[in-house]
Amino acid sequence: MRLRTLRGQVRWTVLALLLLWVPCARSGSLADLARPQEGRSQRASSTHRAGADGRYDPKAKPKGDLDEASNSDNQTVPPGSTKVLMDVEGPGAITHIWMTFLGPEPQAWAKNGSANHQEMLLRIYWDGRARPGVEAPVGDFFANSFGERSEVISQPVVVEDADSYNCFWRMPFRKSARVEIVNQSTNPISLLYFNIDWVKEVDLPAETPYFHAQYRQEYPVAKGKDYVVLETKGKGHYVGTVLSVRTRSPGWFGEGDEKVYIDEESEPSIWGTGTEDFFLSAWGLKRASTPYFGVPYFDQWGIVGGHTSAYRWQIHDPFVFNTGIKMTFEHFGWISPDENPQGKSTSWNEREDDYSSVAFWYQTGEATFTERAPGAAERRLPSLERVTVQAREYAAVAHHGEGDAVQQQLSLYPIPQLLYQPAHAERAWVEIPFEVTRKEPLRLLLNLTQSYDFGRYQAYVDGVKVGDVFDGYSEKIQSVEHHLLDFWPDVGRHAVRLECVGKNPKSIGFYLGLESVRLRERRPRVFDYGFDREKHWREKPVLYN
Repeated sequence: MRLRTLRGQVRWTVLALLLLWVPCARSGSLADLARPQEGRSQRASSTHRAGADGRYDPKAKPKGDLDEASNSDNQTVPPGSTKVLMDVEGPGAITHIWMTFLGPEPQAWAKNGSANHQEMLLRIYWDGRARPGVEAPVGDFFANSFGERSEVISQPVVVEDADSYNCFWRMPFRKSARVEIVNQSTNPISLLYFNIDWVKEVDLPAETPYFHAQYRQEYPVAKGKDYVVLETKGKGHYVGTVLSVRTRSPGWFGEGDEKVYIDEESEPSIWGTGTEDFFLSAWGLKRASTPYFGVPYFDQWGIVGGHTSAYRWQIHDPFVFNTGIKMTFEHFGWISPDENPQGKSTSWNEREDDYSSVAFWYQTGEATFTERAPGAAERRLPSLERVTVQAREYAAVAHHGEGDAVQQQLSLYPIPQLLYQPAHAERAWVEIPFEVTRKEPLRLLLNLTQSYDFGRYQAYVDGVKVGDVFDGYSEKIQSVEHHLLDFWPDVGRHAVRLECVGKNPKSIGFYLGLESVRLRERRPRVFDYGFDREKHWREKPVLYN
């Protein structure tokens, strides 16, 4: 009887402690909603506030009458300008950020286009500090990399329909919080709407950590060194990673492990098994969106110039550190034989791809991470194209077979594509010339469109059959790269010819949409090794995968 009573007392004591602790923890579970909440809710937003002259005045009351101007809840941020979204005194905690704005493409409300979200820099300053606790491109902060708009459905970050940007990271502050967006584009940020919800607190416990997020990049990654996502001293816990990779070599980039150094140790005590494993996938990465991990953007597997971005939120399994943390990735993977010192294709080669990342973590005091986000021009990935021939320039009869050829503007491309419209497969072809000025290793590819009425085409270079048949059919209109050949072309003039070989049974036509012919650079070591320099590509065409 005494033992049972003792157990009951212990159980009720533990329950009482939990009830006292949970409101402070604010874990956000449904059970917490039935418990008292401390503080007072407030919001900073773009709702229209009209001054005496009728123009926007951030200090005026919200305009809320029958005048249509009351609905003017968006603002424009000119190029080079900084827009302060929130500037409040604490103590308090940001609980939710929502924003939206026009995409970069020209449209009725922005005829010359708008800023891309990679060109917008989000900065959040805690307690008047000189250095922001959060500094990342808006897109990358919301797991939307490469300037591409992608849907994300996860617990702390939601980008619904790829255009409503939400985050639910809890961001406490003691003295003040200042949230701003810097427009580093040559175009304006058009129709910017935002709501930032926060709670005014009476006080914060002394040990309350600050939220941090920091962007960094290496184009390409440094040879002989692991890629560093974060390195900081202090006490805290690491809660999230957004990693983006643009490949400069064919093959799979993600064999490298995560290596995490806790509390200034000389050797990592946390050592993973592969990049896709860290992002909780297996056997590679593909598009996915789950509460705690996902791949919002992935274009094509194993190509030169492929793009992959992934996120992992460590909500339930943060990396806890007491004096510091260093979060890194190896950059190893498969490489084609012409990039391997022994001329072999193996799974364990140091690759030289383009990496960028955002680290998310909480820590007490100020972070010591010295990295800062470079400007928008430096964040833009450098072009890999040695030669780009715009197909629209070759609509003349001399460059195609039976049928019409016209220029067609699609939202997929900044310039018109060549649309070839044959009535049948017989005598249907398109030929595009290109010129080489230096003998070097290059990747030949086509930037093509797929649609519901497109045909199948076989490529030839100078009369030599190269690559697989391209199936232009797709239920949805989309752009795709069709890679054809790795070679050392002779200096001079060459030509790519595409001959129609039929159509997909689901297609209703034999059309061809071609945006460009491209010669893409290979890594310098391909030139240095020179394994294929003297090989006759005409006798045995090769495409390394």
